[in-house]
Amino acid sequence: MKKFLILGSLLLVVAIALSGCAKKSPVAKKLSLDEAKAKTEKFINTYLMQSGSKVKVTDISVFNKTIYKVKVDTGSGETIDSFVTADGVEFMPQALNMDDIANKATATDTNSGQTGTASEVKTKTDKPAIELFVMSYCPYGTQIEKGMLPVLEALGNKIDFQLKFVDYAMHGEKELTENLTQYCIQKDAPAKLASYLKCFLAEGKSSYCLKNDGLNVDKCVKATDTAYKVSTNYQDKNTWKGNYPSFDINKTDNEKYSVGGSPTLIINGEEVKSGRDPQSLLQTVCSAFKTAPKECEAKLSSDTPSSGFGFNTAANSGSTADCGQ
Repeated sequence: MKKFLILGSLLLVVAIALSGCAKKSPVAKKLSLDEAKAKTEKFINTYLMQSGSKVKVTDISVFNKTIYKVKVDTGSGETIDSFVTADGVEFMPQALNMDDIANKATATDTNSGQTGTASEVKTKTDKPAIELFVMSYCPYGTQIEKGMLPVLEALGNKIDFQLKFVDYAMHGEKELTENLTQYCIQKDAPAKLASYLKCFLAEGKSSYCLKNDGLNVDKCVKATDTAYKVSTNYQDKNTWKGNYPSFDINKTDNEKYSVGGSPTLIINGEEVKSGRDPQSLLQTVCSAFKTAPKECEAKLSSDTPSSGFGFNTAANSGSTADCGQ
């Protein structure tokens, strides 16, 4: 359900999902795949989307004897697996993994004694190493990046921050291109990475943001693309990781930390779960110092950034939603 928030009104989606789970009507007349695909797309765009926004059902297949599986392209770089009964009567936005949800709820209860949603890093160093793994178009990766930017501004060179990338891309060829762009900015002009990200995370306008910061990374992008065979591997599905094209620039670190999705936050070599608001992230990062500097006393916003692009705020400070297989 977490990924289906993009499709519109949460309350309406929940109501439909619950009704679909509660009722198990017999299949009166089985629709063809094409009929079910067209009906599902029309239903979502008519009743679930905000005015002016539309999705596209890009694929439909048989899930079992009574249910079809559909892939819904939200138009924002994310594809969601949803389900519809073969008679076209009931639509289920997304399957929920009950064990996964229960485990995450248990973990939240276990950590309820902590201040806010910050976490304590076990390994302490004089200059904490922060490695943030994302997919550049993952709405939850952009969410934590927006929360991290004020932390980078507050702590400056007191920490060693590295933006890294998950070794596969779930949001198409444009994500591979943007990953390369951000990698090269960090490599060639690290001092401008935060400024570029602040611009990019507002509306996703990469070309504008590059020009705005006076950046030209074309040479680096081309060389890196060639060295890691990013475009070549995109054309060869034998190199893909499951259903998604590989992105091997940080592959070694992905394997080292068993990175599964975006975002994954590693501090001093330890995977850490934290709220994605600036204050929680500051407290989490500062817990990794042997002796916290005065900058850790900064009071940052406790509002959780919204997922996706735009500097709005979310309704809660959840830290479990991600883009991952």
